[in-house]
Amino acid sequence: MAGSMVARNSNLKRLEVGDGVEGSNSRKEKEKEKKMANSKQHPLLQMIFAAVIAGIIFSFFYVFSVVYFSSPHSTTTSTSILTSTWWLPRFPFHSERGGKKLVKPIWEVPPPGSERPPLETFRLRKELVEERVKDNIIIVTFGNYAFLDFILSWVKHLTDLGLQNLLVGAMDMKVLDALYWKGIPVYDMGSNMTTLDPGWGSPAFHKMGREKVILIDAILPFGYELLMCDTDMIWLKNPLPYLSRFPEADVLTSTDVLTATFSDDSLDNWKEVGNAYNIGIFHWRPTDSAKKLAKEWKDLVLADAKLWDQQGFNDIIRRKLGPSVDEDSGLVYAHDGNLKLGLLPASIFCSGHTYFVQAMYQQLRLEPYATHTTYQLQGTAGKRHRLREAMLFYDPPEYYNSPGGLLTFKLSIPKILLLDGQHNIESHFALVNYQTKQIRTALAIASLLNRTLVMPPLWCRFDSIWFPHPGIVAGTMTKQPFLCPLDHVFALNTMMEELPEEEFGPGINWREYSFLDNPSLPKQVKESWLDVQLCQEELPNCQVPPCILDQYRHLAQIVVVIYLRSQICPISDDLDRVFRKHGCN
Repeated sequence: MAGSMVARNSNLKRLEVGDGVEGSNSRKEKEKEKKMANSKQHPLLQMIFAAVIAGIIFSFFYVFSVVYFSSPHSTTTSTSILTSTWWLPRFPFHSERGGKKLVKPIWEVPPPGSERPPLETFRLRKELVEERVKDNIIIVTFGNYAFLDFILSWVKHLTDLGLQNLLVGAMDMKVLDALYWKGIPVYDMGSNMTTLDPGWGSPAFHKMGREKVILIDAILPFGYELLMCDTDMIWLKNPLPYLSRFPEADVLTSTDVLTATFSDDSLDNWKEVGNAYNIGIFHWRPTDSAKKLAKEWKDLVLADAKLWDQQGFNDIIRRKLGPSVDEDSGLVYAHDGNLKLGLLPASIFCSGHTYFVQAMYQQLRLEPYATHTTYQLQGTAGKRHRLREAMLFYDPPEYYNSPGGLLTFKLSIPKILLLDGQHNIESHFALVNYQTKQIRTALAIASLLNRTLVMPPLWCRFDSIWFPHPGIVAGTMTKQPFLCPLDHVFALNTMMEELPEEEFGPGINWREYSFLDNPSLPKQVKESWLDVQLCQEELPNCQVPPCILDQYRHLAQIVVVIYLRSQICPISDDLDRVFRKHGCN
């Protein structure tokens, strides 16, 4: 077998648009000449003007040096995350805040050569929160060093939306240092947490939950509204205007509900949600009812080290539920019968299912405000990969640099497997198994060529979830078949581990299916690609001149295999034989 190849280099046109205006107004030209004449008559004005220009240039170089060079005292761990500038915001910073000025914009790093202030400077207090508050609202998340990349993505999404009124709680000194030297407002939670991923359900996981409740109880007495978020969620749209639509609400919380209770952006119907409140996204107003709830919740989780904070919240807030506050707002009385609760709609404050699986917001033609990486079974690796597939995760430039180049292919799926027949376990397995065999072959080729495999999008007939269901959850908008996240099929948490080579063989690098569409991928990589059509060597038009294969496969950043069989051994042997035949190592 040999490969017939066509190398293509797509060149993008650059349109240059002139901004001049023909036929300039003669009156303006006369005014310009008059001003020039006046400037010649006043050398003092020229000196002042030159001094101003010099000052602007000096300021520019100072700001440039501050942004592009971090302090020598910054941590050296995860250098790519701490020193690259991929995270710089796209939205202009406005320092005015209701007559006051913020201390400094986010992402403005400390001056070179400076030292980190004493640790007590980072202690949570009202003055520290007040520095970041805008319109009496503060947006807060927290985490340890294991979630640094999630935190950076969380902050960047907010700053790109023009939101600067945020704070990040540091659960260990390593993440506090990293965030400080990045120019992110951070405070010390005094948690003394491990820097490692705690893992769901572990003692460290429950400790993290307790710290969250303690934090809410500590901030509310300051008198500010609190938008509390987990680090594994992403803001897609400024939520503050939406939250302001419900001024009577003491608490607004997201949910794990999988079905839409309304087709518009109304709060979800509390009668249809059940015991599925999710505390990954929720908004608190500093009312007496909210403070009372926070204190009781804190006492509850501190009394039981094994209690999941979310379960405790659901138990305590649903002690009394109903009636509705009024006919229109969607609010309901909860907790002690006085607290006014609202449930953020799952269609636009999305869970990991309503966003990544159902795409409910698309089907209802709504604009999502946020997505939370819930409803997946591959831990932190699965959360990160889902955000990458959706091109919502901000990776440093090194992630887009594959020294050996990239390999990708399009799945070949017979119609009978994808569309025909009933949706059952057998048809789902046949469809998925057919695709995984092709991916297995592609992984072998990628290993042989020392390239990074760009995974294809996968099709599934059945959903993947931890509770019993008949293929898809009843009442959801999941269509069959559907494009399913990679974590539906592959154990990503294992695939991303560094396993012993003597036992598992050499590692094979891979990327998400949307990798080539990501705006962060360099243009020169996207324009350097090679189509490879695998064919039978004895057939006509299936001969390759000596070593042209080697030439192209080394020059092209992206190799696209047009057709790929699912049998791994023959195709791997054939490729290896072709390379050797043409003197290619």
